[in-house]
Amino acid sequence: MRTKYFTATIILFSSILFIGLISCKQQKKNNQPEIQTVKQLYTCSMHPQIIRDAPGDCPICGMHLIKKISDSNVVDVDINTLLQPTNNFVVSAVPLAAIQLQDVPIVINALGSVAYDTREEGSIAAKFSGRIEKLYVHYRYQQIKKGQKIMDIYSPEILTAQQNLLFLLKKDEQNISLIDAAKQRLLLLGLNEMQLSKIIQTKTALLTVSVFSNYTGHIHEAGNYKMNTAQTGMKDISTLTEELPLKEGMYVKKGEPVFSVYDPSKAWIVLNIFGADQSLIKIGDEVIVSPETLHDKNFKARINFIEPFFRKDSKTVTARIYFDNSSLQIPIGSQVKSVINTKIKNTFWLPAESVLSLGFDKIVFLKEDAGFNAHKIKTGIAGNNKIQIIDGLTTHDSVAANAQYLMDSESFIKIKK
Repeated sequence: MRTKYFTATIILFSSILFIGLISCKQQKKNNQPEIQTVKQLYTCSMHPQIIRDAPGDCPICGMHLIKKISDSNVVDVDINTLLQPTNNFVVSAVPLAAIQLQDVPIVINALGSVAYDTREEGSIAAKFSGRIEKLYVHYRYQQIKKGQKIMDIYSPEILTAQQNLLFLLKKDEQNISLIDAAKQRLLLLGLNEMQLSKIIQTKTALLTVSVFSNYTGHIHEAGNYKMNTAQTGMKDISTLTEELPLKEGMYVKKGEPVFSVYDPSKAWIVLNIFGADQSLIKIGDEVIVSPETLHDKNFKARINFIEPFFRKDSKTVTARIYFDNSSLQIPIGSQVKSVINTKIKNTFWLPAESVLSLGFDKIVFLKEDAGFNAHKIKTGIAGNNKIQIIDGLTTHDSVAANAQYLMDSESFIKIKK
């Protein structure tokens, strides 16, 4: 009986010892790190779609396969982030851009035309009333020179003033003050020194008094003597050389403008600036002008005046360039092309590709953690592949360098508020 009890005890102890050894081995096995082996793959440098698990030759081009390098630059993104809609959050690894404080030169192309400089307009007016006895100009745009005789006028007022002077010279030549006053009156009425000297020397009054031009240029009608033009405002080409409406035998009134004279050597260029470019230009900006009729005579000038309003039925602002046309002789009314060089100073800019237009709204894709959020900004002018940033970004923000890459064509972009 004792022998059986002892034998059972030994068997029980051995069983416990065996189970403990097995548990220790199992625990030791579980504590050992699991060694994972990455299988090496091979690919062709010319045909990356060829992937093999052993070295060899490319079946397409025959080149030796090279080891395929695994992509270790995978962004660790949470699954919830990846499941967000593309119009709310975009996960991508694209180049970044940031706003920069710069002075950016802007080039603006504008068309225009050459016009008379109205500051140089000369007006020939009647200094006394009378009847036109002789006209020496006959058609519109006739060329005249300074000192050229324009017309002869019979004036009772002038004739009476001449007779008063001759009477004083004949009857009271010692009365110097009255004689000087009579001479001065004739000069004020429009006679020149040569005509006055002729009257005194010949002792004879002039029946007609000649009117001379004080300007050089082209004759235009003025005052109440207007050319007959169509009511629509369209000018017939025949009116350019039409006979002047002022005729011999007609009367003119004292102080009435008879002719206006424009000098083609005194001209300005009128440029048409679109409203979007109006804020970019300023007085003093350099302009390179290319006349349509003189392709080889480009010249530099500067903007002298900007009209502060839009002309009727026009969507452009007018800028003027004053220049001396005496040497260039650009025909009045001819077209010109111009390049305006200006510079926007001390403002923030982004590459134009970084900004996406949604009509009235402008957005960028702002970098946040592992992706990009659509972010609304306020922009200004654009030029030279850059766009001005007025509000919405700081110098610490980064945005996608090309916003078009992140736009989903099948959904609307939802701007983050």
